[in-house]
Amino acid sequence: MARGLFAESGADLELVGVRKEFPGFTAVEQLDLTIAAGTFFALLGPSGCGKTTTLRLVAGLEEPTAGRILIGGADVTDTKPFRRPVNTVFQSYALFPHMSVLENVAFGLRRRGIGDPLGKAHTALQLVELDHLAERKPAQLSGGQQQRVALARAVVNRPALLLLDEPLGALDLKLRRQMQLELKNIQTEVGLTFVHVTHDQEEAMTMADTVAVMNKGRIEQIGAPEELYELPRTSFVANFLGQSNLFAGEVVESGDATIGVQAAGRRILVPTERAQRRSGSVTVGVRPEKLLLLTEEPAATAGINVLGPGRVTDVSFSGVSTQYLVEVPGVGTIIVFAQNLVFGPVVERGAEVWVSWRVEHGFGLSDAPVSSIAQAHEALVGGAEA
Repeated sequence: MARGLFAESGADLELVGVRKEFPGFTAVEQLDLTIAAGTFFALLGPSGCGKTTTLRLVAGLEEPTAGRILIGGADVTDTKPFRRPVNTVFQSYALFPHMSVLENVAFGLRRRGIGDPLGKAHTALQLVELDHLAERKPAQLSGGQQQRVALARAVVNRPALLLLDEPLGALDLKLRRQMQLELKNIQTEVGLTFVHVTHDQEEAMTMADTVAVMNKGRIEQIGAPEELYELPRTSFVANFLGQSNLFAGEVVESGDATIGVQAAGRRILVPTERAQRRSGSVTVGVRPEKLLLLTEEPAATAGINVLGPGRVTDVSFSGVSTQYLVEVPGVGTIIVFAQNLVFGPVVERGAEVWVSWRVEHGFGLSDAPVSSIAQAHEALVGGAEA
């Protein structure tokens, strides 16, 4: 591809103590964030969490109540939007219907008096593999093709920072997944800094080098996608980024290797290094796909946690896996994802089962104990509606 023609690297982005208040509520609370140049960064969270407001602050479409915004080390807090080295791609493509694809991409270059606008527009269209459709009008393109034109129009300006506001939200699932991979490839190719706002956890984990999970105007956790998924620090992250089985209890033993938590009369071991709190009342958890479903009580084995017996209350087929809900007296409902290696469910509704998982797959949260999975879900919904 045309890597040499897009050799200008992205710039880093820094938000220092950024706060944004609207009448009656605060959208962004004391945000400190640094995004390294040339990375693909995702800001993930439910509707109303402040992520789009954060993006608009960076773009200059909103003014912060407090704090500073720096791009490439330069303070742009008071800089007008059109003077910032930033372009934004929205969910609505906002293409000019009367212009050809080529003219749409060249439009910004012409307005700024940049030399050879059509040549540069052709190069950008080659990058998104649409140069063969350069003379068509937007209405003659599919949704995915229009999105790629919008991306080419943004990239051709060579911004230091490209902001993506739910850019794939209008596409169907198959096309959205295809575009996720294409967006990541384009970001790698052009070397710009991408900041992507989304509520779609799969989208964030598929594309981003770094993900920040936002809730009620604050960032709850930031890190690589695998780190956030495998080792969530709060109940919100544990349930927003996938699903989790959470158990509240008291720490009854604390060693160098593991802590033991007494939950509903059962002891659950968690690696000490994966526990955010190691004394008192805590919440520990494990992901549903880490669990094994057993029809007989297993023998006690070192390094294995076991809960049961319980009853299967629901069986849901979802293609690659089957979800089982298991009601364990005193514990509550446990979610199990089992890969579909054979035809049909492993057990039927009403079956007596035990669940087990390897101790190293557990994690301990930093926030106050959550007494049940249902309460964790209620907290998640509450955050989404805030």
